[in-house]
Parts: sequence; structure tokens; C-alpha cells
Amino acid sequence: MTSETPDHDLIPLPARTVGPHRGGFPLDHRTTLSAAPGTETTERWLRTALGAAFALPLRPPADGDDAPAIRLRLDGTLAPEAYRLDVLADRAVEITGGGPAGVFWGAQTLRQLLGPEAFRKAPTRNRPPVTLAARTIEDAPRFGWRGLLLDVSRHFMPKDDVLRYLDLLAAHKLNVLHLHLTDDQGWRIEIERHPRLTGVGARRARTKWGHRASPLWTETPHGGFYTHDDIREIVAYAADRHVTVVPEIDLPGHAQAAIAAYPELGNTDIVDTAALTVWDTWGVNPNVLAPTEAVLRFYEGVFEEVLDLFPSPFVHVGGDECPKDQWKASPAAQARIHELGLADEDELQSWFIRHFDRWLAARGRRLIGWDEILEGGLAEGAAVSSWRGYAGGIAAAEAGHDVVMCPEQHVYLDHRQAPGEDEPVPIGYVRTLEDVYRFEPVPPGLAPEAAARVLGTQANVWTEVMENRSRVDYQVFPRLAAFAEVAWSALPAPEARDHADFERRMRAHYRRLDALGVDYRPPTGPHPWQRRPGVLGRPLEGAPPNV
Repeated sequence: MTSETPDHDLIPLPARTVGPHRGGFPLDHRTTLSAAPGTETTERWLRTALGAAFALPLRPPADGDDAPAIRLRLDGTLAPEAYRLDVLADRAVEITGGGPAGVFWGAQTLRQLLGPEAFRKAPTRNRPPVTLAARTIEDAPRFGWRGLLLDVSRHFMPKDDVLRYLDLLAAHKLNVLHLHLTDDQGWRIEIERHPRLTGVGARRARTKWGHRASPLWTETPHGGFYTHDDIREIVAYAADRHVTVVPEIDLPGHAQAAIAAYPELGNTDIVDTAALTVWDTWGVNPNVLAPTEAVLRFYEGVFEEVLDLFPSPFVHVGGDECPKDQWKASPAAQARIHELGLADEDELQSWFIRHFDRWLAARGRRLIGWDEILEGGLAEGAAVSSWRGYAGGIAAAEAGHDVVMCPEQHVYLDHRQAPGEDEPVPIGYVRTLEDVYRFEPVPPGLAPEAAARVLGTQANVWTEVMENRSRVDYQVFPRLAAFAEVAWSALPAPEARDHADFERRMRAHYRRLDALGVDYRPPTGPHPWQRRPGVLGRPLEGAPPNV
């Protein structure tokens, strides 16, 4: 029997499935694993993941071996992240990718086909061999940038939690981890030439519990940072999973942790910066960097170490939520505006961004920043993370700049998942699983040449009200599964998407998340231990604006 009606529960939805046919592939103790040159990362991952889950050696084949086989190969006629997975009637699985990443994404599909037990770290019971029916799956991603931002500044995530999230991204065929490493509430990356950034800036004395209007505080000091070797490990672990780690170092706003560590970075002519501490609450902070040559040299030193640690072609510089009040009041800042021939404080912010755009470009990297970098003129070569809605991304794309679409009204996963009192610390608009599934990264009406500038899309997870891994899990899942399908699959227009079929496939996916130990929000609402009664949030009512 040959069919193009799939009998699978795959997420993201593949482009084309043919089958099932008669015959197939048994996974058992005899199964071998062979890898063509260039597919070694997937070979290692399969032995680690499937070998552990099923207690199988997945040994290399011997000459003349007729055991069931998994074969990895490359085919340069396919796009680099495309793959073809053939479950053959002669007891073999062939995964063919256009590049090493394509082979790896094919292996993720194989893992899903093998059932929820394939997502465990050890076998849970004696089972008969798993047998897959013969079929062919052909697939390729819609977007090249399929990302998740983790804010490790507001609440620090230990290294092992970051590694775990890299595994979760890979399981959903997401390929960018955007690490928000610095902010007012904490500096999370070791900079050897500026040791006070972590010696002072990586810890705060207490933390606001809930929204900034909440009267509650957590009096336990909060802190943590990643050493150079931690970052090297994170980057290498990500690379083995074909995930790019994009670092974010915020400037010229969101800088109080840095100023607390080095008061000379702030506007010392109008603020007693020596009295500042790492910020313990949330919101937009007024303390911003001073527009001096010394500040530029300081951050160049920071970025030199960052570039040594992160091979990502993109470096994120923030550029968002930079209040101009201190610059307006500072005689030194006003003199700088006059000296540089700038019109106003908006152009002064643009001067900051343009400087680091040129500095990064000279070193073979590309600057990306939040859509406020449009204010005062967009830096040449800069890319934009469009967060305040679609408008910034549209303007940037139409001006010939690359864009990552991450509008807060649609894909900020810190926003609440349902109305009502049970949602823990409810922030923002209600964004259900179905809402995320119907998110469209490319705005309608965008001309084809501008639409081609949309590199992809990203879901953002800001952790002000997420104090630990379980809280992050609750906010991220299951919505990240819907987002992953939006980012990977060539779906119809939002209103035409088959959400009922997605929900059907999610029933199997919840079992995968269970096996992975993900503390997701159940479809029926939070478990009692997932609630936060009495902790003030900031829910917004009605439908979010489509701006």
C-alpha cells in the first residue's frame, strides 16, 4: 500500500510523506549505524540518544553485515538543511541530508517515529524490538533562522539548564539560541579584562517577586555567571546539534549592572553612579551608558572576548528601551552631540549602534539589534529583531535590511497562556497554543523583495517572573512546539491552518515532553504546584494589537 496520508504524529509537520508501505525496519541489538564523511555529529548524537534510550550499541557494520542498518549520507543536490528519510522494506533506514544539519534534522524525525521511549535517557522496561513501517519523508525548513531567546540575565539559568534547552531546541528543529547575557539585573558572562562585571555585576541583593508593582520581594541574593569555559562548552554542545548561539550584550541602555561594577561608564556629571547597585526590580531603567570614547573602548574590550567565544556571524547589541533623559540633562552628553554634529539624543543612540556596527563588520561579524536601532537612522549592514510589532521589521526589510520577526504581541512566551486566576504571575495578552500556531512571521502585503529579507522568526522568553527552570518550562511549553512548526513548515495562511490536526499530533508530543521531563502547561490548565496565588502580574485584556 502506498499513501500520502501520513500515519505519524510528527512535529514540525514535514513537507511530504509517502507511505506507509509493507515491510520496514526493526531497531534492535543487531542494528548497525554507518556514517558518511560529514555526518559525524549526527552519528555521535544517535549513539548517545537512541543508544541510551534503547540500551543499544548501534555498532558500525562489518563487511557483509546484513543486520538492520541506519545509514547517514549527504546529497549536495538538496538544500543544506533539507533531508530525505527512507525507511526501506529491506530493513534499513537511510537519512540523506543536503548538509550535516539536514542529516541531523532527519535524525530528529527518526527519533519521533520511534515513539516517546526514544526521548528517555535509559530504557524503562523490556520491550520487543521497535519496528517502523516503510515510508519516505522529504522535508526542508521554511526559514533559516528559527530561534528562541532565553533571558538568563533577569533570572540566571545554570549551565546545565542551558544545555538542556539546546537539546529541547534540537528536538523541535530550532537552530538559534539567543542568549540575553547582560541587563540591569545581572551580568552573566565572564570578561577577564573587566573582572568586576561579574565580581559585582553578576549578583543582586534581592529580587522583586512578581510584576514591578507587586509589594512582594525575595530577599535571597540572586546571581551567577558563565565562565569562558562554560561558554565554550555551551557553544560546542550547540554546534554538535547544529544550533547557533547568538550572544546579546546590551547597550547603551539596560546597563545598570555594568555601571554598578564600573561607575565611570555612567553619566557621572548628573548621577552619583558610585551609589548604584545591580537593579533588583523590573521595568525600563533610567541609567544608561555615557557617550564617551572611554565607554566605547571598554565595550570594544568586552566584544573582543565575546567574539573569541562565540563563532556566530551575528552579535546582538540590544539597543532597546534606552531612555534619553540623562543625556538630555547631561552637559557632557550635550557637548558630545554638538561635537559629533548630531541632531538630537535619538541620533546619539544611533551613533552608539553605528560605531559597533562598523567595529563588528571590520571583524567579519554582523550587528543585530532590537527595532529601536531604527531610531535616528539604521546602521548600515545591521539586522533588526522586530519586537514591538511588525512595523519595525517591515520598515527595515523595505529599506534592504535583514529582519528576524519576533513581535511581542504574538511570540513573547512570557505572556500568559489563558485568562483566569490560575495562570501563574500573568503577564501580557493571552496567547494560547492555537494563537501561536496561527502566527505568521511574514506580514501580508510585504513585497517579495522585502519578504526575502525576513531571515526567520524567534520566540522570546523574558524571565522577570520566571525564577527557575520549571517556571521557564511552563511558559515555553507546549507553545514552543506550535512555534517550531510555524518556523519550519510551509503552512497555509493562518486562518486555513489545520489546528485540529496539530492538536491530534500534540497528544503524542505531550508524551515526548513527559519523557524529556518538561514541566509544560497541561491543556486543561496548570497543576496546583504551577500556580502562584497572590503574586501580582500585569495581564492585558482583549486581543493584542497587530502593529
